[in-house]
Amino acid sequence: QVQLVESGGGLVQAGGSLRLSCAASGRTFSTSTMGWFRQAPGKEREPVAAIGWSNTITVYADSMKGRFTISRDNAKNTLYLQMNSLNTEDTAVYYCASRRDSSWSDTIREYDYAYWGQGTQVTVSS
Repeated sequence: QVQLVESGGGLVQAGGSLRLSCAASGRTFSTSTMGWFRQAPGKEREPVAAIGWSNTITVYADSMKGRFTISRDNAKNTLYLQMNSLNTEDTAVYYCASRRDSSWSDTIREYDYAYWGQGTQVTVSS
């Protein structure tokens, strides 16, 4: 089992930055593909980014490319999402998620992820 706890959300003005963290428990974090997803009010959950177990491969949803950076520290069992140039459309609950293993796909699919955190709210004001 893997337990995931997100933190770092909050209220930020448009143009600002936030860094989200996801603390993982369980012995499989360092060998699992990890991802970030988000769900805006009234919308379906959508992928944000994913990262391979070795921190050498990443993929981003098109609207996040160049603004968001996913990274991980396997020694600390922690996943990060650095978000820059935030705009009001980035307002959402952000979730981290873990696959069961190191399987990789260039397409981020929600159903590939077995474990989910409870989410952290990010609100961007204009």
